[in-house]
Amino acid sequence: MTNIPETGRTSRITIRLVVIQILVFSLLLTLGGRLWYLQIRQGDEFAAEAAGNHVQQVVQPAVRGSILDARGVPLADNETRLVVSADRTELGSLPDDGESVLADLAELLGMPVEEVTNRVRLCDAETPQPCWNGSPYQPIPITDEATTQQALQIRERAEDFPGISAEPTAVRRYPSPDGANTAQVLGYLSPVTDEEVAETEDTDAPLLRSDQIGRSGLERQYDSYLRGRAGVTRYEVDKFGSVLGESESEPGEAGANLITTIDSRVQAVVEDELAQAIETARDTHDDVSGRNFEADSGAAIVLENDTGRVVAMASAPDYDPNVWVGGISANEYERLTSEDSDNPLLNRAIQGQGPPGSTFKVITTTAAVNAGYDFDDTYDCSSSYEVGGQEFRNFESSSYGPITLGRAIEVSCNTVFYGIAHQEWLADGGTDPVDNPDDWLFNTAHDFGLGEPTGIDLPNEAAGRIPDRQWKQDYWEANQETWCEIADSDREDYEARIARENCTEGMNMRAGDMLNFSIGQGDVLVTPIQLATVYAALGNGGTLYTPTVGRAVVAADGEVVEEFEPQPNGQLPADDETIGNLRDATAAVMTTGSAAWRFGGWPQSEIPLRGKTGTAEASGDQQTTSWLATYSEDYTVVMTISQAGTGSGASGPAVRNIWEAIYGVGEDGSIDQDAALLPEPNRDLPEIDENGTIIPQRDERNE
Repeated sequence: MTNIPETGRTSRITIRLVVIQILVFSLLLTLGGRLWYLQIRQGDEFAAEAAGNHVQQVVQPAVRGSILDARGVPLADNETRLVVSADRTELGSLPDDGESVLADLAELLGMPVEEVTNRVRLCDAETPQPCWNGSPYQPIPITDEATTQQALQIRERAEDFPGISAEPTAVRRYPSPDGANTAQVLGYLSPVTDEEVAETEDTDAPLLRSDQIGRSGLERQYDSYLRGRAGVTRYEVDKFGSVLGESESEPGEAGANLITTIDSRVQAVVEDELAQAIETARDTHDDVSGRNFEADSGAAIVLENDTGRVVAMASAPDYDPNVWVGGISANEYERLTSEDSDNPLLNRAIQGQGPPGSTFKVITTTAAVNAGYDFDDTYDCSSSYEVGGQEFRNFESSSYGPITLGRAIEVSCNTVFYGIAHQEWLADGGTDPVDNPDDWLFNTAHDFGLGEPTGIDLPNEAAGRIPDRQWKQDYWEANQETWCEIADSDREDYEARIARENCTEGMNMRAGDMLNFSIGQGDVLVTPIQLATVYAALGNGGTLYTPTVGRAVVAADGEVVEEFEPQPNGQLPADDETIGNLRDATAAVMTTGSAAWRFGGWPQSEIPLRGKTGTAEASGDQQTTSWLATYSEDYTVVMTISQAGTGSGASGPAVRNIWEAIYGVGEDGSIDQDAALLPEPNRDLPEIDENGTIIPQRDERNE
């Protein structure tokens, strides 16, 4: 055994320690240099790459709340459909970016390849529809009409369809219960736009790019309740789109349900009767124009007198709201919006405006009484009334001699109201008005709520028009330049003669303006809902209500979030005696007056009906518009049909049929309470069970 000197062993240990120290120092120096290189020399580059890593969100859309009628029967709900969707991230990882998969999918679904490809491309400023406007990390729906067999093939052949899914999904549906379309009242949905998303980013209820929102009707008015809140899962992804991990999740919340005041059974009757009245008018000869009536559009409303709740609201022409589900086609959109479509998207019950004709006479009568005219005094009902060389005639030049205001309403005598209007015009100074003229007719019309929206809970309500002195001045200022240009021309036609008069005197309230106004003609405009609120107020004794369609909002768990109570918004400008006189006069309209020929045999003693006919003249070669406003103790029914003839002639049979359905009245005048659709108003909310489900009140007669 060799002995190593102690000094040699110490020397070797020292050398090893020095070597280790050198290695450690070199390693630290290398790491430090590398760190300096990465942070300083390449810091900006790596910062840019890190910025490419970001968070993307995948949205699980909330189930939209249902819209129900007053009995809890769905007017709009959701149905489960097999929705085929594509995952862009997975398709993008395939060698051909998924083109062959989409081609095979198109063949399976029976769709053009181009349509399928277009649906999964991302929208930008230059990309036309169809394209995907949502997150690229969200499954993109291709069709919601897949069959069970197609869905099974996609699932069973998953290796042939990577990135493709077929899942049951809730899709909007408009089931038309009892045949009630209710299209314009319900409205429709469409995808949210990028601008709408940006506008709501900092609000308490931001919109997501995957959201569908209401664009009209109740779908729009109550969108914030119905939409709910989508569930969101956030993922961290790199700049290449690869998912690095899940960030956070927010659970979704189903939308609340809206219970409305609509009764689908009455709605169906009103829609059918309006459509039939229009068809009948088109088959009727117009002796004035020498052709059949055009009857191009119409509207009808049933209102509860004591609450202002809308029981039914129809507008014609209408359309199937289901055409919007899943995205409306270009052809269907053209059909609904073209010039010759008669604009079925318009809700004429709240947006259609026109002169109300003689239905306006209850307002003129009230103004006359307030101005000091005795209701029971006699006034001359001659066949015509002349002012300034112009003759204003009665309908069919009828003459009834001296009659009361009540009788003037009953037989719809124009000349009585011409005379009162002319006297009031003279009392206010004629074309040179006194300071602060009384303007009983204009002010009374405003006090009846006309000339401004009723406030109904539907979007885009029209205001109508009361052409008072201020409107006359504003209208002249807006058109003076045009009128004066025509006046300075060499034209000698009728329009030029009127323009010359209006150029210098168009701001003046002329006698003819007042006479036309007194019978609901000229420049006065009302909507059907405005007229319905007027006659409902007569029915309830004088209270004007804000009409409503929404009854209550009920959360998905059954909790009543909000219940909408009736909202009175004023009183008629008439005392009890005047209201009683107007009720008597409008009852006589139905029994012995202008509507009697349509309501013969009605059980007036058991179910008193009151009303007023109206035949509004139009300009040019347009035919007269039919108006009929009627009311009982409980309800008001108003119908109007454009270019259809007289109020009782065109609308009378349809309005009677609606009343027969409401009260269960037979053609012979017999009453069957079991057949009545609305035995009494002011129904309670539908029952809600312990699971939060709203239980529909089914009509056993229709089962």
